[in-house]
Amino acid sequence: MSRFSMALMAAVAGFVLVAAPVGAEPLKKAAPKRVCMVNDTLFPKDQIPVVVDGKTYFGCCEMCKGRLATDEAIRYAKDPVSGKTVDKATAVIGARPDGKVLYFESEKTFKAFHPKS
Repeated sequence: MSRFSMALMAAVAGFVLVAAPVGAEPLKKAAPKRVCMVNDTLFPKDQIPVVVDGKTYFGCCEMCKGRLATDEAIRYAKDPVSGKTVDKATAVIGARPDGKVLYFESEKTFKAFHPKS
């Protein structure tokens, strides 16, 4: 196989991986209080609330609680549909079947990600 063919296959595979997330898997809405916003993981019980500048974030342990309070960057994520930066405290949160979560700027982008959600 030529280098060109291998490069073309890699480029196509990369495109498929980038294009695949929209609609790729079902999401269910997650209650913010059940999400560790440091690990971006849904838990079966309420997490530790952390209030920063009047907004409430949630962490699963004391270390996460500390990071949320001191590391501004950890309190934000990118909406997978719009690409905009989203504050985790105000985001619409969708949980994948494996428990990992995604943050959306609005109900509209949440539904655009997977219309059946």
